[in-house]
Amino acid sequence: MMIKECGGQKLFLRRFENGRFKISTGPCCCCCLCLPGVRITRRTLLWLKLGTFQFAFFRPVLMFLSIVLWTNGDYSPYNLSLKGAAIWISCFIGILTIIALWPVGIMFQQVRALLNCKKIIPKFALYQFILILSQLQAAIINILAMQRIIPCIPPLSSSARGAHMTQQLLIMEMFLITLISRVVYRRRYDDLEPPECTPEEGGDNKQTPKIILNGAISEDGLLGV
Repeated sequence: MMIKECGGQKLFLRRFENGRFKISTGPCCCCCLCLPGVRITRRTLLWLKLGTFQFAFFRPVLMFLSIVLWTNGDYSPYNLSLKGAAIWISCFIGILTIIALWPVGIMFQQVRALLNCKKIIPKFALYQFILILSQLQAAIINILAMQRIIPCIPPLSSSARGAHMTQQLLIMEMFLITLISRVVYRRRYDDLEPPECTPEEGGDNKQTPKIILNGAISEDGLLGV
């Protein structure tokens, strides 16, 4: 995996050599159009990776912290006061999410024109839909339930109805996204591009294609003796 990752990074740097990242993109700096571009180097690629991976590292840590505080009686997801821990942990997770989405948006703006034939735009749109439906939608429904906007119908409370509604919506929405993803990500065998051949110096030094037949090597379709 490391070899493939390093090879992909080298190809990216070779393709966009002397290029610049456009950092005035969402969700952090979409309104700051006057920001200058950042030169594409190994260090900038490393910062983009760290900006995305930090969410995968810190979110489980915060979830573990909230569980520890809940067992001690210091954490309640329904207590949204400034003195409670729930509001601060939720806000910190939201900030981490925005920071993680920023490098993805920067990279998407860089390769959008190059990978347009690979349907990168609908793939990126599906990625954003999944994140919004799984994170933002659940947060909005939970807030409505805690404010008693979603009524309580015995034997279910407002919070229980909100959680139940979230799960039902996610089941239907993810089923539709799965069908759309199958259309977007599925590629036919005829659509696969042949591997690029690098021309060698001197046209007379090209190797003759060889075919292995019953343990013998054949050149130009003729069985070798």
